[in-house]
Amino acid sequence: MLNTILGSFSTGVAPSTSSYESIATVTVGSGGATDVTFSSISSDYTHLQLRAIARTDQAVIPAELAITFNGVTSGYGRHTLFGTGTSVVADARSYSDPAYYLQMITGASAGSNTFGTVIMDILDYKNTNKFKTIRSLAGYDNNGSGYIFLNSTYFGSTNAISSMTIATQSGNFVQYTQFALYGIKGA
Repeated sequence: MLNTILGSFSTGVAPSTSSYESIATVTVGSGGATDVTFSSISSDYTHLQLRAIARTDQAVIPAELAITFNGVTSGYGRHTLFGTGTSVVADARSYSDPAYYLQMITGASAGSNTFGTVIMDILDYKNTNKFKTIRSLAGYDNNGSGYIFLNSTYFGSTNAISSMTIATQSGNFVQYTQFALYGIKGA
């Protein structure tokens, strides 16, 4: 039996896209943006997925991408594994303030027009009987150098997630940065 969300690559069956519904997409304009917020998120889905193509004007690479749910800036924790092609680092920590650092993206010192990508699943986002689990994958290639990141985290709240704000550690998102939020229907 195939999972209707993931499909089965081992049997040559592609994932089903009929279980995903676009909720909203934000593309940053020429003036840049300090953050992006999705509010009044519908409770019509089982899970959420955030997809991003992002770059900041920070003069660092990689640049940190932060997220807060429901305006709450404490009660987050994460496990991270990342690699550069020559080294691997594992990290675990809790955050009280600022919010959970979701992933790393490119900054101004990266090659021209080099953006980082992020795919983040927010599991059981409306379940009021448990803390929320978030898993994400991100990376970028900077003309032969780069990073890949795997994160799992928790949001220590039983409240349903109805809004999320994505920001950088400092600086602004640059033009053409894009965030797309999807709802995933349950089986």
